[in-house]
Parts: sequence; structure tokens; C-alpha cells
Amino acid sequence: MKTIISCAAICILGVFCFGIMPGALRAQGSGSRSPGVPPSVGSGPFKAVMEMDPGLSDHTIYRPDDLSASKATSLPIVLWGNGACADSGNFFAPFLTEISSYGYLVIALGPITELNAAGFPQSPVAPPRPPGSDPSQPPANLPPPATHPAQLIEAMNWALAENQRPASKYYQRLDSRKIAVMGQSCGGVQALEVAADPRITTAVIWNSGLFPKPTAMGGGKVMSKDDLKALHVPVAYLSGDSQDIAFVNAEDDFEHITSLPIFRGYERGIGHGGTYRESNGGEFGGVAVAWLNWQLKNDQRAGLMFKGADCGLCVNPRWVVQTKNINASGTEKAATLK
Repeated sequence: MKTIISCAAICILGVFCFGIMPGALRAQGSGSRSPGVPPSVGSGPFKAVMEMDPGLSDHTIYRPDDLSASKATSLPIVLWGNGACADSGNFFAPFLTEISSYGYLVIALGPITELNAAGFPQSPVAPPRPPGSDPSQPPANLPPPATHPAQLIEAMNWALAENQRPASKYYQRLDSRKIAVMGQSCGGVQALEVAADPRITTAVIWNSGLFPKPTAMGGGKVMSKDDLKALHVPVAYLSGDSQDIAFVNAEDDFEHITSLPIFRGYERGIGHGGTYRESNGGEFGGVAVAWLNWQLKNDQRAGLMFKGADCGLCVNPRWVVQTKNINASGTEKAATLK
């Protein structure tokens, strides 16, 4: 049984609440850890490792341990922005390790840092959001975000350069045409900004969405609903249910995006904290792998989780789903997703 997180137990930092009080979330596999030691190697076919690279010192890398074993199928690239725009690349280690174990190079913002007993960065968080406040409105007096969307671009540029550098361990082992940008909460807004880059293949926005009022709370440019028009790739919005403080904004973004393939799903009984720190990222980990396998590896079986009236999440009683432009049943526009 998953823990339900109350909004009162969640603190505001960055764009949405995400600094959860110690003990508010079950920390399965995510207790106090030494830097560099991931909570698992993932459930996929490749043992995943978490490390830092001197050429990209402000980021954390998740990759298959044996890169030669994955050479037959070049690794797609996944860029990740943390909840709270936190400067901690191992903040979402169980979730990101799981993704990497299925054959992905994942680059998260922030170095590997010490985490507390609940699996959260040691840095202080802002005070809790007042009960009854409007979740569609940005909170006041937030501290500046510790990370910025430009760092996601930096990570992408580094990976593409490493793929071309003969002395690199990644030389010709990355798929430069398949790049996903993802992020949770504040990091989701960072991902939305970067998703306008023409090199991006797909975007996944977790427990996030833009506020009706323009803000620069993701640490980049001022973002408004008009910026959703810059999206040019298939996008998925995934969150908890109405107890998730990002729920309203994710729903509203879905309404604003009309011309792109878009998937909107939320899991019942899950709040803003998601399942990221559960073993292998919990339910969200499996959904992430399926979407990426479909979008970046053309895995049509994985796509069945999202497309068609009887899609896997559509018939799962724990999930509520909406789609636009990805249902091939004829009730919507012809699918443009691979």
C-alpha cells in the first residue's frame, strides 16, 4: 500500500511543493545513503550505475555499467530536472536508476549529495504552504531555484559531444536523435522550457504544469501558458490525483495543448511526492520506462500502455487517463506517435 502524502506535510520550493517533511513519505530503499551508492541497480536488462563525470561536474549520470553490452542498441539520452529545482543529482536515484537499467543514459541536474533519512537533500526548505491556499497560484516569497534549465541544455550538449569524441567511453554509443527531457514539479517547468529545443524527441512532465500567471520560478525565462505553443514533440503529463498540488495546473496544460500528441494520466491515492523513492521508482518508474521505450526505442508493445481505448493505463483502475491525437480508434485524430 502506497503512502498518501497530505499537502500540509509538503513544503514549497521552486515551482511546486516538494520538500516533504522527514517521515511523511515511505522511504523504501532510500534511507541515509553514502554518495555514489544507488539504492538499486534497476529491474532492467542492464545493471545501472550512478556516477559523476569531471567533464560535467554539476550533474549526476546514470548509465548501464557495461557500455559494451549495450552497444548493439545505442543509448537514448534522458535529461532530468529535480523536484524543487534541487541541486542534488541523486534526489530521484531509485527512479532514475530504474530508467537507466533499460538502456538509457540519464543525466540529472546537481551533483551527488548526502541525503537525509527520508531520502531528501540536506539543504533547508521553505515553510509549508498555508492550508487552503489556491494551488493554481504561485506561492509568494520563494527562494531562488538552485538549478536552471540552461543546465539541461548543457547536459545535452555534453552528451552529444561525448558521442563524437573518440577517447570518450560514450563514443558512438549514444543515439543523438533520441533525446527526452523530463522533470518533476519545479523540474517539470524546466523540462517544458527545454522541450522547445529542436533536438528534443519527447517530454514527460511529472507532478507539474505551468501556473496561469507567468513566472520565472523554474530558474529560466518567464513561462506562461503561451509557451506551450513552442512544444513540438509528443508529451505526457503524469501526476497524483487531486491531492497533488500540481494537479490543477497539469489538467489546465492538457486543455491548452491541442495540436500535439499528448497523454494525461494520474494515479489515484498518490500525492505530489509520487512513487519515486520506492524500489525501482514504484509505479511511476514502470510508466516512465514504457513511455521512453515507446517514444525513443519504437517499442510498440510498450506503447500499448498509452494508446487505444483499451490502453494499459486506461483499463487500470488505479489510473485516470485522457489523450489527444494518440488514439488510433478513429475517435480522435490519427496517431502521430511512432
